[in-house]
Amino acid sequence: QVQLEESGGGLVQAGGSLRLSCAASGRTFSNRGMGWFRQAPGKEREFVASINWSGGMTRYADSVKGRFTISRDNAKDTLYLHMNSLKPEDTAVYYCAADSKTYSIVVRDWAYWGQGTQVTVSS
Repeated sequence: QVQLEESGGGLVQAGGSLRLSCAASGRTFSNRGMGWFRQAPGKEREFVASINWSGGMTRYADSVKGRFTISRDNAKDTLYLHMNSLKPEDTAVYYCAADSKTYSIVVRDWAYWGQGTQVTVSS
């Protein structure tokens, strides 16, 4: 059974940092794209960042560009999201996604999803 398990969320003050991790089990995604999405209360799930299979290509939402960094360790089947200069508007449940051929920014292009981890940024 394929599982994606996020960790690292929590409560942080504005301007602070967090690192999210997503550990994959049940199969390897070392040859597939992986990504992060988030969903705030009352809003649709939105793209945050994605990375291709090798880690050599990345995409970011404009709202996080320059503050967030996505990376992966294929030897550990783990995806990361380093979040700096956090803002209250970054508050959301963050979801790990896997198995996109094109490290897409579109929700429906992803086959596997984690359960999510809450990130709350206080002002």
